Amino acid sequence: MLVSAKEMLNKAVEGKYAVGQFNINNLEWTKAILLTAQENNSPVILGVSEGAGRYMGGFKTIVGMVNGMIEELNITVPVALHLDHGSYEGALKAIEAGFSSIMFDGSHYSIEENIAKTKEIIKICEEKGISVEAEVGSIGGEEDGVVGAGEIADPAECKAISDLGITMLAAGIGNIHGKYPENWPGLNFDALAAIKDATKDMPLVLHGGTGIPEDMIKKAISLGVAKINVNTECQLAFAKATREYIEAGKDLEGKGFDPRKILAPGFEAIKATVKEKMELFGSINKA
Repeated sequence: MLVSAKEMLNKAVEGKYAVGQFNINNLEWTKAILLTAQENNSPVILGVSEGAGRYMGGFKTIVGMVNGMIEELNITVPVALHLDHGSYEGALKAIEAGFSSIMFDGSHYSIEENIAKTKEIIKICEEKGISVEAEVGSIGGEEDGVVGAGEIADPAECKAISDLGITMLAAGIGNIHGKYPENWPGLNFDALAAIKDATKDMPLVLHGGTGIPEDMIKKAISLGVAKINVNTECQLAFAKATREYIEAGKDLEGKGFDPRKILAPGFEAIKATVKEKMELFGSINKA
């Protein structure tokens, strides 16, 4: 059964570890992440962007697939199904479809409009027991056409959004989506400390988890980050393993063209990547 992310993230704040949000793109992705979470006794958040939602046949299709897998694979660890960078309209659709957690990304609005729309989403989600993530200071890079320059969030604005009753807060601290450029200056820990001071025990979210050095990840967790999003790293691992299978000509051997065989190396690569991240984040045996 899907759960809100609230309890798992509050426990993460207390225990000084982070729960991974791993974005899903198809059945293989979903199955690999759920099995890895179960095998390592880790809570997990499945992230779905609006673009990935359309690709997989819509939010209701995804809810059916995830619920079916949880039951059929005997997944007993806490699993939240989370809308990633949702628009206002997208958030309403995901709530209706049965998602257990919602990110409403109002970071491109004025702070006044961001607050007003976030309040509306919170009210709907509170009635249904759904956790809510909001964002202040847009995350750099591009995700589903939403481009952010990597602004540093203002602690006062973070407090204003935090005080509305959200479950978790994504605050820009120099992190970006996708691959990090060679001249990336790193995370701004002074900004993170100020945001933590302003928002107290609010679980903070680090987007763009791929490519951030391990020491920075650990320091971010020590400063209140309780949820870390990973997507690009799984995609790169999947692509590399699939490419190696094809380049080795294995798809031409026997029934190597069977999609289940073609996708198997990528599936295992995702599992290995997710386990590695769970170890780094400290969420293993925290279910």
